[in-house]
Amino acid sequence: MVGCSSDPPDTMARFRAKHKLNFTLVSDPEFRVIEAYGARRMKTFLGKSFLGIVRSSVLIGPDGKVLRVWEKAAAKGHAAEVLEAIEELRKK
Repeated sequence: MVGCSSDPPDTMARFRAKHKLNFTLVSDPEFRVIEAYGARRMKTFLGKSFLGIVRSSVLIGPDGKVLRVWEKAAAKGHAAEVLEAIEELRKK
């Protein structure tokens, strides 16, 4: 598992430590990976539109193929949903 954000590496390191994450976080301030996966798009807040990052998840198989995409991933409960999808794929 890999997480990607436009935050600088030091900010991401503190976030990883604070939340005791056991996976890699990648800093992408130029939005290369973020845009490649379609996670940077127009958003609306309080009636104003702006270009922002949408929290989403992409499940990629060992062969590099995209197996599933979650366009909107809520912080709470989403990890369990992804793990469930992985287990379902393992059964096939």
